[in-house]
Amino acid sequence: MSKKLRVLIVLLLAVFVSSIFAGCAPKQTTQPEEKIKVAFIYVGPHNDGGWSQAHDEGRLYLEQQLPYVETAYSENVPEGAPCEKVVRDYANQGYKVIFTTSFGFMDPTLNVAKDYPDVVFEHCSGYKTAPNMGTYFGRMYQPDYLSGLVAGKMTKSNYIGFVAPFSTPEVVREIDAFTIGVREVNPKAEVHVIWTNSWFDPALEASAADTFLANGADIIASGVDDPAPLEEAEKAGKYSLGYDRDMASAAPTSVLTSRIWHWGIYYKQVLEAVHDGTWKPEEYWGQMSTGITELAPYGPMVPQDVRTLVDQRKLEILNGVYDPFNGPIYDQSGNLKVKQGEQLSDADKLTIQWFVKGVVGTIPKSGS
Repeated sequence: MSKKLRVLIVLLLAVFVSSIFAGCAPKQTTQPEEKIKVAFIYVGPHNDGGWSQAHDEGRLYLEQQLPYVETAYSENVPEGAPCEKVVRDYANQGYKVIFTTSFGFMDPTLNVAKDYPDVVFEHCSGYKTAPNMGTYFGRMYQPDYLSGLVAGKMTKSNYIGFVAPFSTPEVVREIDAFTIGVREVNPKAEVHVIWTNSWFDPALEASAADTFLANGADIIASGVDDPAPLEEAEKAGKYSLGYDRDMASAAPTSVLTSRIWHWGIYYKQVLEAVHDGTWKPEEYWGQMSTGITELAPYGPMVPQDVRTLVDQRKLEILNGVYDPFNGPIYDQSGNLKVKQGEQLSDADKLTIQWFVKGVVGTIPKSGS
């Protein structure tokens, strides 16, 4: 046997033996990554057409974007003690991240957070934090202002009705920003306010809108959680402005535009940080430029000159060169609150409890 042949046989035997041992070796299996369980708590129905539905769309976006996330939600949860029980139940069930999405959920969330230091809690629109609890919101007053420009240009009666829920700073701030926009282009226009003292009460909201319409309003702006006021405006052949989501489908011949939320952007950001181990509690208040808030597409009834005007202001806001609360700003009584060349501070925006000139209505003490 030649030397070369012997070498070839040895090599073949080596390959044969190694293949046998390889076949006997235990197979390496990759364990699927354990999913992070995330819970969402809504004050209204998940399909309310507004606030809670916008959050639920954010929940679905989160699931689509991050395969390691598993979500659940509870809807129609009353504020106060009932909310605390729901939050506590989720924590007991092993949920590692819990989003509570209404202002009145703040204290119940904080109470539970103290008892579950290993769970991440995020509360929407509140101001209390803990080592394992953050807050989040967006600068909705920026789209509010832009929609005010639209309303100020489109009104003929100079009477605009604003259906408002509770007199919390976030709502007062939105009414003020909206009115600043209205009055910038139409100093004769007034924004009238009716409080419903409820986040979600379609019948009461419709009644408030009807009151405005009977008194001569030709535009209804909504600050509540559903499209009921807009539907009343459409029935009366008047214009309206939506909130939370693009509400054009609810009242297609009425809605001029809507101020909308994209909560999924923030939800994804939080879960990525939790997954990476980099999450820290913060008081998030995202600019319109982050995409968390936006002005919806204009209705076909909005003229091109109005669109051009609003789009220019929008660009200035996105670029950080304009803020709706730039001075001079006067309150209802004509007192100068923000001087020319100055801007209302974030601290004052977050606690605001006064109306700007042009608002007709009062702020209940319960909102302070």
